[in-house]
Amino acid sequence: MKCVSLLLSLAAAVPAHTIFQEIGINGVMQARYDYMRLPSYDGPITDVTSTYMACNGGPNPLVQISNDVASVTAGSTITLQWVQTLTTDFDTGLIIDSSHLGPVMVYMAKVSSATGPIPNSGWFKIYEDGYDPSTKTWAVTKLINNKGKVTVTIPSCLPAGDYLFRGEIIALHAASSYPGAQCYMECAQLRIMSGGTTTPTTYNIPGIYNPTDLGITFNLYNGFTSYTIPGPPVFTC
Repeated sequence: MKCVSLLLSLAAAVPAHTIFQEIGINGVMQARYDYMRLPSYDGPITDVTSTYMACNGGPNPLVQISNDVASVTAGSTITLQWVQTLTTDFDTGLIIDSSHLGPVMVYMAKVSSATGPIPNSGWFKIYEDGYDPSTKTWAVTKLINNKGKVTVTIPSCLPAGDYLFRGEIIALHAASSYPGAQCYMECAQLRIMSGGTTTPTTYNIPGIYNPTDLGITFNLYNGFTSYTIPGPPVFTC
């Protein structure tokens, strides 16, 4: 019994949660928390039908919202930085527990003001990484190995204007039944100063995932050989 209690206490002490809380623009990391909408707590959303699926909130109240908007051009690269809590030192390597395997995705939504209300509609996906069966490697593992960073490219054909930029991890360690998948998402505030004229097909959040999706209700321990990333296809120019 003592051994069981020790194992349980050690498991409870493992850093599990995570927050996307910093961006880099064309390889230059910005000041921590700049341009971000950040929650008070690093916990997940597990109800994929929740209105808080867009940029977090609800059980993790958005208490730190920047008044600033990052100016970029379409075609720029954006580096997303995850770390365990708002006060975790980046040098500790505490990103998300290595057991929390799953995909990493990035969405955007064009808005009238990047500091305004969080929309339900208008979202489109610009990046996704899930499971590579050839190497048996998950996107979360690659993220941890890269010290919490992933770099994506803003499609060069997107029109100029204000956007919310949404980074998301879905941890699947408890996803064998619903609700079990843990969704971690936050949003940055961007302004595209020059771009193209292509309007992507857009989707609602909530609405991009359903509880029965293969990528949401998924048994990580059942001898799988592939994984279906949930949500819409990646928009490309």
